[in-house]
Amino acid sequence: MSSRGVIVRGRDLLADVSLEVDAVVVGTGAGGSIAARELARAGLSVVALEEGGHHAAADFTQREDEMLPILFADGGGRTTKDLAIRVLQGRGVGGSTVHNTNLCKRTPDAILELWRQRYNVSGCSPSDMRAAFEQIEKDLSVSEIPAALRNPNNDVLHKGALALGWKAGPLKHNRVGCQTSGFCEVGCAYDAKQNALKVVVPQAMEAGANVYADVEVVRVNHTRGRVTGVSAVARSESGAPVAWVDVRSKIVVLAASAVGSALLAKKSGITDPHDQIGKKLRMHPGAVVAGRFDRVMNSNYGIPQSYECTEHLDFEEGSDKRVWIVPAFAHPIGTASMLPGFGASHMKAMRSYGQLAVLTAMVHDETEGRVEVGEGERPLITYDMTESDRRQLAKGLIACARLLFAGGAVEVTIPAIPPVTLTSASQLDSLSTDFVRPHGVPLTAVHPMGTMRMGDDPKTSVVSSTGEHHFVRGLFVADGSLFPTSLGGPPQISIYSFAHHLAPHAIARAKS
Repeated sequence: MSSRGVIVRGRDLLADVSLEVDAVVVGTGAGGSIAARELARAGLSVVALEEGGHHAAADFTQREDEMLPILFADGGGRTTKDLAIRVLQGRGVGGSTVHNTNLCKRTPDAILELWRQRYNVSGCSPSDMRAAFEQIEKDLSVSEIPAALRNPNNDVLHKGALALGWKAGPLKHNRVGCQTSGFCEVGCAYDAKQNALKVVVPQAMEAGANVYADVEVVRVNHTRGRVTGVSAVARSESGAPVAWVDVRSKIVVLAASAVGSALLAKKSGITDPHDQIGKKLRMHPGAVVAGRFDRVMNSNYGIPQSYECTEHLDFEEGSDKRVWIVPAFAHPIGTASMLPGFGASHMKAMRSYGQLAVLTAMVHDETEGRVEVGEGERPLITYDMTESDRRQLAKGLIACARLLFAGGAVEVTIPAIPPVTLTSASQLDSLSTDFVRPHGVPLTAVHPMGTMRMGDDPKTSVVSSTGEHHFVRGLFVADGSLFPTSLGGPPQISIYSFAHHLAPHAIARAKS
């Protein structure tokens, strides 16, 4: 049996490091943690490299100004090339599972069937994936949030959907021992999240995997059509290089997100004869709508995002119903950055903070963005929403406003430029949505997917249905970049589960 693995902080390294292992995993979020765990449990020597730091519950101060720069890529300031969409991604041991709000939904059966029928994905049908979903939900203690724990913001969505007769329901989370503080998005100070950081990475270490934090992989090394390892740089807390980390390995597993994995593959000159790497990026772009109530709501407290509305969502390609609606309240700094106005008008809006409820409309998008290597080898994300997706976003914002009014709001604001303020649902009937244009309404994306797509046709995909690259033996992918299309919902369970489902293929390659 392997000895227990350790966590090494790259910022503390005093000299260069050279390692030789069976497998190296790049990234320690949902996909990377599972890949490292399964490979180590199979008796392989494993090292997982994470560009962000390693943080414990005691480090999560519940202060936005302190946690956003630590837990998010580019300090929370990552955007698309045109600055029109803010792209929030995790950075650190545990990846985005550290800051997400614990939403747990399986990949819809309709999406899995779509991938099988139209995208040449094999071995990943609903029946094929069932065991992986069940195992992951057990590992992460996934359960439905009971109505008694629904906070006022989520209750508004419940009441609004009920009043309108719209399809809606409770969500499942991976939380145990929650103190309902509402600070999930800046790390759980109470260690209640059953996520990669708390559950899966320790399991991987128990099986013998070693984890290096503060270590950014800068190149996947390969020769003659097979991987040979990775080259990485360890950085100090300020980001300055302190040491080189070179790893020789039989296989490399990319789990650095749909942005990070594609960027690294392109920087490394990974074989791409059909120009597929980094293409067809999907992101679930979304915008918010705020409702003001004549009573105190305190929507920033309690469990966020415990209820959803799926009235305007189905999964047929080209559908006219491609919007997923959930609550999306923010803490004061985040709210201040989203609310319209300047000076006195902005102050007036912020003074109603305690009376607000906020919903977001996320588009089950069909826009095809891309990830390229930008200046300084940083990610360059290009994403120009199609008119069809813009129409879906507009419909979603109108639907959010209707839900808020139906839930009891006395005033609704769409933070467009200029802001749209409404005092009755009847005003929505004739409302122009011309503001849904580039830079016309603040957009955020938290679910990048699809840049290293799986499928059995190398002309239209990057990796096979086993997760292994079509042209570079030993190079596997285990993150959201695998997905051929948008999911139309939260991706974390899908990422965990696909990593689990595909792990035997990586194990077999490493042992062959």
